[in-house]
Amino acid sequence: MKRLLKAGTAALALIAVAAPVFAAEPESCKTVRMAEPGWNDLAFTTGVGLTLLKALGYEAESQLLGIDVIYTSLKSEDLDVFLGYWDPAMVAYYKPYKEDGSVETVRTNLEGAKYTFAVPTYVWEAGVRDFSDLQRFADKFERKLYGIEPGSNQLMLDAIKDPALGLEEWEVVESSEQGMLSEVVRRTRKKSFIVFQGWAPHPMNTVFDMKYLTGGDKFYGPNFGAATVSTQVRKGYLQECPNVAKLLNNLVFDVGYENRGMSYIMNDGMEPEEAALKSLKDEPKRLETWLAGVSTFDGKAGLAAVKAAIGL
Repeated sequence: MKRLLKAGTAALALIAVAAPVFAAEPESCKTVRMAEPGWNDLAFTTGVGLTLLKALGYEAESQLLGIDVIYTSLKSEDLDVFLGYWDPAMVAYYKPYKEDGSVETVRTNLEGAKYTFAVPTYVWEAGVRDFSDLQRFADKFERKLYGIEPGSNQLMLDAIKDPALGLEEWEVVESSEQGMLSEVVRRTRKKSFIVFQGWAPHPMNTVFDMKYLTGGDKFYGPNFGAATVSTQVRKGYLQECPNVAKLLNNLVFDVGYENRGMSYIMNDGMEPEEAALKSLKDEPKRLETWLAGVSTFDGKAGLAAVKAAIGL
């Protein structure tokens, strides 16, 4: 009997060692405040973050804000998490906050992105293949560059200020991502000239027959503005909320996954969290990586809780 009791005790000890041990998150961490600037890629990835956090028992929320406001809000501790730092497109925005340490970069969450001027293929075939070609066709372009929402077009504005390009008299038309894309649709139907802000991941790359322009390295970086996207937080957040920090360190996307998720928003009319939920159900294996070592807010196993919450 003693031998059986010892064996049973040993077995229980092994189970205790093997089972993951989670600690509940501090109460101050229950509300997770996020933001995104209205770009569909960031709306989708933020939707994924919100869906996971809510399934884990957090009260996650997101605001639609300009990039400059996102950074000032992170610095003032009115926001906690931003999943959309595009490097190099946002280097100038982030620079003062990096220097004073008020905003911290957690990790790269997307590689293989790009961001620079784009034109329809028929414009490219007409001879507009480089930034330096734009001025020669100024009249056809009506001396306009089409950007997205105000506060997100600084690199485009920098380009028209560069004397080497001869674009000083050009105008940057700022509206929104959807407004810009609607103008691309309108002009491509008439085969008229347009130059606009293009990037990947984005369904525009399959919806439109388009080309990216060379010659923008000075503004967007090499290889057509080859970019990474990173997760950022307010200073000290990772230490204050270690369970959310673990999730943020695990949360990595790829261009194909984002393209599919963005298509649900743009082509199927889904809300970001609705698109996120569909994407999670389409590819549930991703949860195993994203939730490794992550608990619910009250300290239970995260993977099982999320699967139950989203109906897997």
